[in-house]
Amino acid sequence: MKLVCYGVRETEIPFFEKFNKYSFELMLVPELMNDENVELAKDADAVVVRGNCKTNATNIERLHSLGVKYLLTRTVGYNHIDLEATKKHGMRVARVPSYSPNAIGELAVTLAMMLLRHVAYTVNKTRARDFTVDATMFSKEVRNCTVGILGAGKIGLTTAKLFKGLGSNVVAYDIFESDEAKEVVEFMTLDELLAVSDIVSVHMPYIKGENDRMLDKDFLAKMKQDAILINTSRGELQNDDDILAAILENTLGAFGTDVFAHEADFFFKDMKGKALPDPAVEKLLDCYPKVLVTPHIGAYTDEALTNMIEITFDNFNEFITTGICENEI
Repeated sequence: MKLVCYGVRETEIPFFEKFNKYSFELMLVPELMNDENVELAKDADAVVVRGNCKTNATNIERLHSLGVKYLLTRTVGYNHIDLEATKKHGMRVARVPSYSPNAIGELAVTLAMMLLRHVAYTVNKTRARDFTVDATMFSKEVRNCTVGILGAGKIGLTTAKLFKGLGSNVVAYDIFESDEAKEVVEFMTLDELLAVSDIVSVHMPYIKGENDRMLDKDFLAKMKQDAILINTSRGELQNDDDILAAILENTLGAFGTDVFAHEADFFFKDMKGKALPDPAVEKLLDCYPKVLVTPHIGAYTDEALTNMIEITFDNFNEFITTGICENEI
């Protein structure tokens, strides 16, 4: 059985080879799937994609014409896939329901601690051989902070535990207040959480039409003026223009993000010397070191990658051996 895997980084190749326990025939393509390289899937039984692969109706129709019967995404989210198109062409689709929550949680904590302790600012000074200590370097200790977790699922709860391990007071908001989470966090309404949190870390799923760009000026106005906002969830949740305005007006202390709504236009590309397609993102980058941006690397760890690849291969094996898959979308 032949699988064409798109968006495979060089560091990931050994993982694909190591966990290919079913001896699938693999074609590992470094680039994300696009309008041109979709042709590489000719005669393949399945394709494996990442979140920013171009799996729109046109390319799904092309995959179908090339003989592809299965579309496997090695991600939790699947809003990058046109499910109406896959249904129309009888293509079976499966996802990875979860992977190492520590991968995302650790990045959220890292961004928060860098901003809290002004690490990027300070390292910039020492790199320029300026070893003076100024007022900007002064900070609270994280154990004296209240951390608000938006979305207390697996990733949010893991992040809460990491912050609690550092001594923080951790509160949370979620429409579903699990008993497991109640043992770790104090649940509050969203407004209550924003009013008391020194750090707000977002771990909510994006639900189109319900929470689009919810991190907007009204949301930000309810936060403490010097608070830190972290988003390692979905870019569609944040209103970049409003966040930029709050940073420039000093009504938001700092912002760290691993995601943007239209990140496929520039993430995973070398954009040196080129203008970004979104002016708000361009200006947010200029706000460094009060704004820290990472290019969707939350799941770029050994454990998370292992989970993604193993489950993806298991999904395909279930399809071809039993006709059903537990993780089918």
